[in-house]
Parts: sequence; structure tokens; C-alpha cells
Amino acid sequence: MAGPSLRPHVHWAQRHRELYLRVELSDVQNPDIAITDNVLHFKAIFPFTKTLFATVIKPQHRELALDLKAQGHGAKGDNIYEFQIEFLEPVEPKPVCRVTQRQLNITVQKKESNWWERLTKQEKRPLFLAPDFDRWLDESDAEMELREKEEEKINKMKIESRVPKDPFKHLKKGYLIMYNLVQFLGFSWIFVNMTVRLFILGKDSFYDTFHTIADMMYFCQTLAFMEIMNSLIGLVRSPLIPAVVQVFGRNFLLFVVLGSLEEMQSKPVVFFIFYFWSIIELFRYPYYMLSCISIEWKPLTWLRYTAWIPLYPLGALAEAVCIVQSIPIFSETGKFSLGLPNPLNVTIQFSVFLQIYLIALFLGLFVNFRHLYKQRKHHLGPKKRKMKY
Repeated sequence: MAGPSLRPHVHWAQRHRELYLRVELSDVQNPDIAITDNVLHFKAIFPFTKTLFATVIKPQHRELALDLKAQGHGAKGDNIYEFQIEFLEPVEPKPVCRVTQRQLNITVQKKESNWWERLTKQEKRPLFLAPDFDRWLDESDAEMELREKEEEKINKMKIESRVPKDPFKHLKKGYLIMYNLVQFLGFSWIFVNMTVRLFILGKDSFYDTFHTIADMMYFCQTLAFMEIMNSLIGLVRSPLIPAVVQVFGRNFLLFVVLGSLEEMQSKPVVFFIFYFWSIIELFRYPYYMLSCISIEWKPLTWLRYTAWIPLYPLGALAEAVCIVQSIPIFSETGKFSLGLPNPLNVTIQFSVFLQIYLIALFLGLFVNFRHLYKQRKHHLGPKKRKMKY
């Protein structure tokens, strides 16, 4: 036969609409809780007798009582633990019970949303009952929490009502997926081709990089102008200035400097420019492609917002070296130089513009660095954790 029943420790907390009870019992077996006529009954089948225990309370004047009885492991070992709580005010007859290995959690809904001055009808608190400080809130704090939830719900409804349904939503998403996929495949081809040639030819692959890769790079960088259009028409949320700086900067170097000077096309620096560009895009375009379908792969997210830290300075350095090497050639050939008519009779050398462009290059690098740093902090920075009571 079972020994005398014991009372476990019970911790409680409340909100305006709910009561929380945490029963300090581990490995509770077969809990069965039901409330009828404002009386909550807890039943458990004990293995040693297979008898159903139940405590039925007949309250007078519709007084609410909670009666618990369970077999579990408490501070004094295997016993039958039970306690009874008579609530201060009526509650809903459908409690929610959740059993864990360490405790038993019960949530009870109040019939009326108000703040109780105490849990039990009796003024003197039972010895086994104590506040649950992990979830405890004062009335003012609970009202603030309730108000914040209501405001958040109202704001969400307002935003949803204001945002019109876009009939072209799926078409836009399909376009963005296709654009990012094409760019990813293009830069993947560039990266793989250059890597294979580097392993086979070694340093000799540096000198004919432009003649081997230029056509695909022309295609990818021309297509990149769509990123500016996407930002202008609001198709993506990316800010416009960083996109303009990157696209125009790369295309100026590719089409004007490298594309117009055959002497520059065989320089080893071309290899490093194309290689750094392609590595950066191998992480950027697949990240955006997955974002279009609301998929986040954490390793890819980390690479997208971390790889630029070494790659952008190295790419900018390679571009600066290319500009410096091209200045003497433009000065000697006079290509793209602007001659002013009489009486000024002055020629503005294109090499002067390139010297100014060097300054703009590093200013543009600062703009992109600042933008990417904010994005990295937003996606990879420490998340604010909400306190749970």
C-alpha cells in the first residue's frame, strides 16, 4: 500500500488573464487534470495498485478549488504527492498541463481579466506555496507588457491593411531569382576557369587572363547595371549609392581602362582583379537568391557578411595598381585627353582624371565598407534577448 501523501513545493505567478503554477516534482506519471463545476481534479494511476485515485471536492457557494494528487519523485523519494488550492476568484474549467522531467507546469485562465491581490481565498499563504520569481511581474509591469502586446498587434494590423497586394509579386520574385542565378553561374564559370588555368599553367596564366575571361566578365558586369535599376524602382531594399559606386567603378575599370588599352590587358594585375571580383560574387548572389524564397543558410550568411572584410581591400588595392600602371600609358598616347579650343589652347590629360579617380576609388571603398559593416552588424551581431517571466 502507498504511504501517506506529501505536499510538493508549488510556485505561482500571474498575468491579467492567466495563472501559472510550477509544481516541483520530477518524473510525474500519468497526470490527468480536469475541471468540472469549477473544481479541478487531478488523477494518476499508480503502477503498484493500478487503482485510479481521485479527490472530489464539493465546494459550497461555487468556491473554486484545485486538488492535485500524483506519484513522482520529490524531496522525500517515491510517494504520493498532493495539495489543494482554493483560488481567490473563478477561473476557466480548462487548464493546460505540461510535464517535464524536472517539474509540472499548469496554466489556468482567469474568467475575468483582472489582477488578484493573492492566489488563494484564504488570507494566510500556505507553507508549500511561494512566488515564482522567474515569471513574476508587478501589476504595473504586467499592464505595460499587456499594453505593448496590444499595440504590437494593432500596429501589425495597420501595416497589413496599408500594404496593397502586389499582383506581380511572384513575377518579381521569379525575375530576382533568375537574375541572381545567372550572375552566380557567370562568376562561377570565371572563378573555376581561372583556378584551373592557375593550377595547370601557373604564373603564365596571369598574362592572358583578359583574353580568356573578358567576354564573360563583360557580360556579367553589363548585367550588373540591373542592380541599380532594381534599387531605383524599389524592387529590392538595397540602398542605391553603394550599388552605383560598385557597378560604375568596376565597369569604368573594365571597359575604359582595360578594354581600351591593349598594353594593360596582358598585365598580371588583371588576374587578381578578376579573381577577387569573382570570389566576392560567389557568396553574394546565392545569398540573395535564397533570400528571395525566404531561405537562410547560416554558413552562407556568415560568408556573405564576412568574406568582404579581406576581399574588398585586396580588390581595391588591385584596382589602384591597375590605375597607377595605366596612367603613364594614357599620358603617352593621349587617349581620351580633352583639348580645349583657342584662345585657351589647353589639353586636359585623361591621366589627370585617373589621379582624381584614385581618390574617388578609396572614398567609394569607404562607402561600401560602411554599408557592409552595418549589414554585418544587423545580420551577425548579438541578438537582443527578451526577458521571460
